[in-house]
Amino acid sequence: MLGSKLDLVTLPASSSTNPLVLRRNNTDPESKWIVQKFGGTSVGKFSVNIARDIVSSHIDKHKIAVVCSARSGSEKALGTTNLLLKAASEARQRHKLYNGSGTMTPSTNGIFRRSSDASPTPMRRSSSSPSSPCTGALTPLITPQTGQSQPEFNVTIDLIRSEHINAAKASVKNPEILQELEAEIERDCDWLRSFLFAAQVINEISPRSRDSIIGFGERLGCKLMTAVLRDQGIDAEYVSLEDIIPVSEDSDTVPEGSLDQAFYDSVAAAVGERIKGCIPRVPVVTGFFGPVPGSLLRQVGRGYTDLLSALLAVGLEASELQIWKEVDGIFTADPRKVPTARLIPIISPDEAAELTYYGSEVVHPFTMEQVIRRKIPIRIKNVENPLGGGTVIHPDPNLGTPEDDSPCEAPVAMLQGLSVSNDELRRNKRLPAAVTIKERIVVLNVKSNRKSVSHGFLAGIFGTLDRFGVVVDLISTSEVHVSMATEDNLSRTTMERLVAELKRSGTVSVHREMAILSLVGQQMRNLVGISGRMFTSLGQGNVNIEMISQGASEINISCVIEARDAVKALNLIHQSCLQIKPEGPRGRGWFASILDVRFKIDVI
Repeated sequence: MLGSKLDLVTLPASSSTNPLVLRRNNTDPESKWIVQKFGGTSVGKFSVNIARDIVSSHIDKHKIAVVCSARSGSEKALGTTNLLLKAASEARQRHKLYNGSGTMTPSTNGIFRRSSDASPTPMRRSSSSPSSPCTGALTPLITPQTGQSQPEFNVTIDLIRSEHINAAKASVKNPEILQELEAEIERDCDWLRSFLFAAQVINEISPRSRDSIIGFGERLGCKLMTAVLRDQGIDAEYVSLEDIIPVSEDSDTVPEGSLDQAFYDSVAAAVGERIKGCIPRVPVVTGFFGPVPGSLLRQVGRGYTDLLSALLAVGLEASELQIWKEVDGIFTADPRKVPTARLIPIISPDEAAELTYYGSEVVHPFTMEQVIRRKIPIRIKNVENPLGGGTVIHPDPNLGTPEDDSPCEAPVAMLQGLSVSNDELRRNKRLPAAVTIKERIVVLNVKSNRKSVSHGFLAGIFGTLDRFGVVVDLISTSEVHVSMATEDNLSRTTMERLVAELKRSGTVSVHREMAILSLVGQQMRNLVGISGRMFTSLGQGNVNIEMISQGASEINISCVIEARDAVKALNLIHQSCLQIKPEGPRGRGWFASILDVRFKIDVI
């Protein structure tokens, strides 16, 4: 019933006389939306847990919208996105072409609704009917005929099909729901075959076509999750956003990075209205959101699912964006490398952005900006530990600053599930937030060979870097010398060409197998002596420093060290600068003893 805390719908479970009662999304006008985004690994391994333990526990009090990435495979090489990229590459290879025609019947069921328009025109997108705002269509294309020569990408598509069919059988027990899901997977894989065949015929894959190929993974992942939710007793509906942005003739010619905030605001409003129309069903939304001008992959990259979840949270005016991972949240250091690392209950957006830039996988800063500017908190949580509080990326930059000794007044919704006192929050904010390491770094040193330094020295260096597409993480400069730390992701040939170009400006030296160590904290500028403590600790540990840099925002201090010292340096800085005291005899832990031994060996 409209306005009740919990709606139920009764549907036939199977051919038996026992009905299946499905729980529906909260329809109370006063309840707030929560957007829950699940990554590929979570969809691949924990789909039943997501439905049974996470979505089910929230729909009583909130309106829930689910966003899914393409599922990861049983092996890394079998990840859906990787296989789709492989299939797209195979479609561009020469192959003996053939003629053929095929027909496919579009689904008209209630879970995976789509338009009845079955036009064979490639790339045509069917519009949703006004009465059903949460629909999307994959228009059938011409398909290869049985017995004729098959292209190489058919094998790859068969892998995608088998991975999803096996996942469906493992996750869905209701025979009718399973049969319907398997039919959807078969139809969509047939569509992909015909799409790639058409691309091979014309010997071209445009940026828009490449987007559609990659977005195919989200469609399959969301259909799988929709079926699992219904199998677990939740009335869910698959939602495709491929038609949310109108297609324009010149969309492929839009320059990369040219889309402004107004464009993303319009997308947020559009997806918000689309999803509101799904009530009382729980919408399961594709991260892929259609023909973005200039190509979704070029403008946003493979992190577009996170961005869509943020835009959806804005469009729904959600109380919270939840990003579910396979970790408990953000830690003061990588717990796999630092035994004393602890969970951070609340962190500022600037701190989270710095940690992302310097090696920790948090949330992309642009994605974060979309929700933070609307004062919507982001909560990082663990699919395997749904009762844990996680980490809240707090939209209020002034929360718990040293200048404010008043009790923390964070909204209850943001702190839900966090067992932490106000005093502890304020005390933690007086410390750096975390220490992180970014490995696979190469340092380029360029020293001018001119007696009189030209104003074009720096311009020449950065012009060269731009031509090779090199992104500099850290830089240290003087009138005649520039040191730059960048990711070691160039091929050997490209690096040799880059160095040859840089030698036109001066003498060049290259240092490989380096790492960037970064100490991050919102209140670093107010922590007197923190730099000295950091570098003293490294010196005592016999960790050599190649270069030092502090960001203009004054919330991080970074230095470049040898990669072989990365784990030792992480533990040194974590213990000395984040004031972690390992438990053990006389207040000293086993790792501290190991470090002492290593210090003595290094000194000798």
